[in-house]
Amino acid sequence: MIHAEKQITINGESLQLNNLRAIFWKREQTLIASDLHIGKSAHFRRHGIAISSNVQKKDLKRLSFLIDHYQAKKLIVVGDLFHAEINTDMDLFRDWRHQYSNLEIILIKGNHDRLKDHVYDSFAIDCCNKSLDVSPFKFIHEPKKVDDAFIISGHIHPGVLIKSRGRPRIKLPCFKVTQNQLILPAFSEFTGLATSRVKDGVCFYAFTETSFFEF
Repeated sequence: MIHAEKQITINGESLQLNNLRAIFWKREQTLIASDLHIGKSAHFRRHGIAISSNVQKKDLKRLSFLIDHYQAKKLIVVGDLFHAEINTDMDLFRDWRHQYSNLEIILIKGNHDRLKDHVYDSFAIDCCNKSLDVSPFKFIHEPKKVDDAFIISGHIHPGVLIKSRGRPRIKLPCFKVTQNQLILPAFSEFTGLATSRVKDGVCFYAFTETSFFEF
């Protein structure tokens, strides 16, 4: 597995962006991710669309790599950890969770996180319905401006559209950063991209399987 990083500093805190679609916050020994959408592939299969369970397995393999690599003690998920109803993909996640039973998981619920409370309890997941404050950041699911707070969020699956003369357009997932907000890419690869053009006041940290590009 090829692992590339981009270190940035926000409000005096060192954050390690990585091309495996997450952030490591060193001071807190915390991995931050968004939009894992666990259960999405099984949800599609249930509705007659042939999506391999390998999608889920690959996402969890990347998550394991990151936790082991950084020796993370905590995982903060800024929404959409799960995708839909309880389904067979949950069994894969349950097996994964048993391997990391000492990992603290905090979920800021997203629009897809609609499971009953006892399901989250069974996975030893602490849930926040709206936001989580860990100075100097506020974690929420849907990006929005909050006075006197730097927001870390997800939800929109950001990407950047790159145009070059004589070549097809290229879409890359990215971390989208402004003066008061950071939006993570979707952790699950089984998602679309909300692409934006490069504009003033916004920094896009786009990535491929091997490298980072700053726009």
